[in-house]
Amino acid sequence: MKSILLIGLGRFGRHMAMKLQKLHHEVLAIDKNEDRVNECLPYVTSAQIGDSTNEAFIESLGVRNFDLCVVAIGDDFQSSLETTALLKEHGAAFVLSRAARDVHAKFLLRNGADEIIYPERQMASWAAVRYSSDHIFDYVELTPDHSIYEVAVPPSWVGKTIIQLAVRQKYKINILATKTGDQVEPLPGPDHCFTPRETLLLLGNNRDVEKFLHI
Repeated sequence: MKSILLIGLGRFGRHMAMKLQKLHHEVLAIDKNEDRVNECLPYVTSAQIGDSTNEAFIESLGVRNFDLCVVAIGDDFQSSLETTALLKEHGAAFVLSRAARDVHAKFLLRNGADEIIYPERQMASWAAVRYSSDHIFDYVELTPDHSIYEVAVPPSWVGKTIIQLAVRQKYKINILATKTGDQVEPLPGPDHCFTPRETLLLLGNNRDVEKFLHI
């Protein structure tokens, strides 16, 4: 369990608060909008109304005591920039800041952000891959060249085993798991026989996976 300071409770911040609660982390949520703070109260350990660009307010939070500080402000870049800088100046161990554009990211990194997140860009990338193919059900980018995909079992694979198909040698992909409904079988063995109800979790080079999807 980590202690997390979450600043900015718009849509992104609120959804992050909900997920952090499910992961059982301690979260102090901050926003200058009282309605947003009240909406997030069920999902956080505690919450405060305050202006994160006010140095005295930031100092009062004891930011050096948090494992992670998240600047989730999305509607005011100047406030995001000032908040990021103040957090680092007051000893924040790790600052994750939200950015909408590359130029914002550059300034945030120069002013103390340890890492940048692009929610809109990352969701757009995921949606483009997910919905441009009838056979991809989920997608996680690991590097610009390698990703994990959840895909349908090709009809030609049904009733055959991994070793019969020579999956790694022929397609240059690795099967991390098979999934049937909510049941997952990690690292299926060479004698695993594919069924039409399964999906596959694949790791591979994006080009190799794309070729595989067209078999």
